[in-house]
Amino acid sequence: MKNSYNVKSKLALLVVIFFTYFGFSQGNDQEQIKKLYDAALTQGKGYDWLNYLSNQIGGRLSGSIQAQQAVNYTKSQLDSLGLDKVWLQPVMVPKWVRGTPEFAYFETTPGVTTNMAICALGGSVATPPKGIKANIIEVDGIEELATLGKDKIQGKIVFFNKPMDPTQINTFNAYSNCVDQRYSGALEASKYGALGVIVRSMNLRLDDFPHTGSMGYGEQSVDDRIPAAAISTNAADLLSTSLKLNPEINFYFKQNCKQFEDVESYNVIGEIRGSSKPEEIILVGGHLDSWDLGDGSHDDGAGCVQSMEVLNLFKKTGYTPKRTIRVVLFMNEENGLRGGTKYAEVAEASNEKHIFALESDSGGFTPRGFTFDSSDKDFDKIKSWKPLFEPYLVHYFEKGGSGADIGPLKKDGLVLAGLRPDSQRYFDYHHAENDTFEHVNKRELELGSASMASLIYLVDTYGF
Repeated sequence: MKNSYNVKSKLALLVVIFFTYFGFSQGNDQEQIKKLYDAALTQGKGYDWLNYLSNQIGGRLSGSIQAQQAVNYTKSQLDSLGLDKVWLQPVMVPKWVRGTPEFAYFETTPGVTTNMAICALGGSVATPPKGIKANIIEVDGIEELATLGKDKIQGKIVFFNKPMDPTQINTFNAYSNCVDQRYSGALEASKYGALGVIVRSMNLRLDDFPHTGSMGYGEQSVDDRIPAAAISTNAADLLSTSLKLNPEINFYFKQNCKQFEDVESYNVIGEIRGSSKPEEIILVGGHLDSWDLGDGSHDDGAGCVQSMEVLNLFKKTGYTPKRTIRVVLFMNEENGLRGGTKYAEVAEASNEKHIFALESDSGGFTPRGFTFDSSDKDFDKIKSWKPLFEPYLVHYFEKGGSGADIGPLKKDGLVLAGLRPDSQRYFDYHHAENDTFEHVNKRELELGSASMASLIYLVDTYGF
């Protein structure tokens, strides 16, 4: 009995030492986190905010009227929360306009054509006014261009048809492994004399929605730039099959997009000032701009309203943070990252001390966990909080990337993090016409907000 008592005593002491070392009181934290989840699921405002952004404003391409309307709306909503400070941070952003709807077809024999679902890639130049019609050649990624050489590519349209890898459980890995053909395909194909490029949409599902996204020409002169567009996955499969039957197929596409001079826009910022350590800033955010084809509900309206909701949940539960909690809705993540870059520049010039930044930019789906860009020591502390999330089925705590907009803040001692929802459906909607409000589940969105608020609560309470 004595030995058993001693073992139990030692175990109890170890538990006390563990929680003392990692710096948290499980009972109090469980209670506060439950309050945050309960408030999100019963009193949350995020779904209504997203409804307005999506259905009353719509797609919010940087430099557009809709982007400015979103700035005005989200600022007014942050003002209504009774925060300590709300302001707009000016930033110059690119203004690219799609113009009239694009049109494309392939021609198997003269006069026999099949229309294709197509959209211009963001930042692309226009085709000539009458469009481009030429023989088309299929490649499985940028690397194949060098194998084919200029003799086989010059004067043709290049069709990049490298698909996302369906065996990747993390669909963002599948995206990363083939998105180079979308971003750099036109620049690389032009070096071999191509007239234009068509890219298979970054989408794991077979459907008829073409997915846009940013592309770039680097330092290439305007005269050497060739137009680039995406076709749907169904269209890509049909075109690929048809080319195998008839390699002499001609492809036609027309688009009249245009790049204008930069215009002024804004990051939208609000904060609750810390009660005892106001100089230490904890940031939560998403990007307010979106592509123009849908209404940007998942990418990234969801991340914006979840970030706003974090501050609302603290207000609802009566939690007074020690540190300053700041929400930032960044402008121009999709085609320039100007908002994230500007915010980091101003923070550096103002000698602001950020200790933690969390971004939500992976859709409004069921939260699974977070990834962290941090030191091993800080990550060990973060992992000690994992049991507090497991009752909410949030279990994925791994080192990895964080978010594009908070990336420019990176420096030693700053922990960056990204919310990681279930990713299986994300690329069904990413940058496409069907990224709309009806595809966001209210409960999933709210659970994400609560998970973010809970993590920020723990960081605020215990720091690093």
